[in-house]
Amino acid sequence: QVLLVESGGGLVQAGGSLRLSCAASRRTFNNYAMGWFRQTPAKEREFVATITWNGGNTYYADSVKGRFTISRDNAKNTMYLQMNSLKAEDTAVYYCAASVTRSGSYSIGDYGYWGQGTQVTVSS
Repeated sequence: QVLLVESGGGLVQAGGSLRLSCAASRRTFNNYAMGWFRQTPAKEREFVATITWNGGNTYYADSVKGRFTISRDNAKNTMYLQMNSLKAEDTAVYYCAASVTRSGSYSIGDYGYWGQGTQVTVSS
């Protein structure tokens, strides 16, 4: 069992920045690829970014590429999402997730553990 807790969400103006954190409860955090997803009331949960177990590879949705950066610190059992140049359409609840494999994935089905979500609101 892996418990994930997100933090860092909030209200920011368009063009601003936020950094989300995802703290994992388990010492074997470095066995898992990790990902960020987001969801609004009008849309299904969608992929944002993923990072392999050792941080060696990262992948992004086209909508955030060049603006968001995913990273992890295995010594601290924590993953991050640095979000820059935020847009109103980035407004959503952001979820972190741990994959059942070591490689990154775009697919929700490849993630076995989820956090409770943190709200990000970007005002235009």
